[in-house]
Amino acid sequence: MDQNWVSVIPFLVVIPIAIKTKQVLPGLIAGLLTGSYLLHPTLVGGLEKMVQFLVKGLVDPKNIKILVFLYAFSGLISMIKLSGGIKGFVVEASNRIETKKGALLLTYVSTIGTFAAPSFRFVTIAPIMRALLKKVKMSTQELGFVIETTATPIIVLIPIATAFVGYMTSIVDISLKNENINADPYSLFIQSIPFNFFSFVMIIVGVYLSFFHHSKSTEETDPKDVGESEEDDWHSCDPAVNRELPNKPLNLLIPLILVVFLTLLLTWWDGYKKTKGSFFEAFISADVMDAMLIALLFTTIFTFLFLRFQKMKTGDLLNGFIFGGNELMSVIVLLAVVWGLSSVTEELGFSAFVTRYAGWIPGSVIVPLLFIFGCAVSYFIGSAWGTWGILMPLGVSMAGVADVSLPLVIGAVFASGTFGAFASPLSDDTNTIARILNLSVITYARYKLKPALIAAGITAVLYGATVFFI
Repeated sequence: MDQNWVSVIPFLVVIPIAIKTKQVLPGLIAGLLTGSYLLHPTLVGGLEKMVQFLVKGLVDPKNIKILVFLYAFSGLISMIKLSGGIKGFVVEASNRIETKKGALLLTYVSTIGTFAAPSFRFVTIAPIMRALLKKVKMSTQELGFVIETTATPIIVLIPIATAFVGYMTSIVDISLKNENINADPYSLFIQSIPFNFFSFVMIIVGVYLSFFHHSKSTEETDPKDVGESEEDDWHSCDPAVNRELPNKPLNLLIPLILVVFLTLLLTWWDGYKKTKGSFFEAFISADVMDAMLIALLFTTIFTFLFLRFQKMKTGDLLNGFIFGGNELMSVIVLLAVVWGLSSVTEELGFSAFVTRYAGWIPGSVIVPLLFIFGCAVSYFIGSAWGTWGILMPLGVSMAGVADVSLPLVIGAVFASGTFGAFASPLSDDTNTIARILNLSVITYARYKLKPALIAAGITAVLYGATVFFI
């Protein structure tokens, strides 16, 4: 079926269903099933083909490492929560911060230690800000906006020790394989970071809003009134800061410092053994996924023993680890389906179809249009990961056809997903912040949509201009 128009049908199925259901997984499954039946159009044959594609992705050694990393990462965070690490950090920080400037500086500086995942960052920082709401003297919506600009927009720019790195590298990897491009996906991910313009623009907007501008809240009632009548209400905003948990900030700080240090050390060592060169050369040449996985597993074992030494029960720690890992099963299923869908489109000849019929599109408009289209998709499905999985194969194919910089296109795809994670009322980021800060999800999403659209507009212009220089 090489160069056949039917190769675009899975994508035409995925996007409308995802937008209609406001869930990315049903659309991806429908696209995978459609592609499987196109390849083997019999009652049982299509299902058999779908299973083959799913298994193909799951048995790949690189993919297995990513799944283990994600599960162990979430399990480690769960043990830290259970041990009172997050609550202890919140209590210590809120007791020491006295001014708005101090609170905002903590929000930005704390990114150094809480960049592992947006949800982890939210349950660490948002309760502190809720406890300090009267001192900060900002509207709750404005506070939520500032916190969010230091979460996903920053985390997608960090190349190690985050929940995003493995997935983002994997998406680049399968897209390269579809195009038979012999390149290192992690190196391309590193090169694409400067081109994630939306993240940089949103960070600048967040800094401006934090220190130089005060916007009027659109809430009908001032949430500060609630804070004054229920001073300790922040304890109930998330299970990670529950009153019944102990206050042990070291249970957060020690594992985080250890996992970052070991990741850097093992990454350097792996690359140094191959190149004997400088730190940067070693870092680029290393198998970063292996280094991150080993560092994470070592930290998880150390944390387990460290908490056992504090007399925590083995059963509680194991249950907490498994509970945390299981919370990421939806992401693991998403990954499996994305890998399967990529294999389907590859076998249908999608790359050849794009090469044959998309050559007329000017290279100067491909990147900004891809970004704008991705923003629309990510906004309506509320998932950065889903958007990346849908659009990255298309973006890499278009880059080859139009002879556009591959890092630029990859950065634009990642930027478009970041927009949805930040701005969409369906995204986990929006809903988590709204829950912790006791905000109306729809009202809060509407509040931050305008600055997000302004940032997206600036980003589209930047992409249009950058094409002419690289």
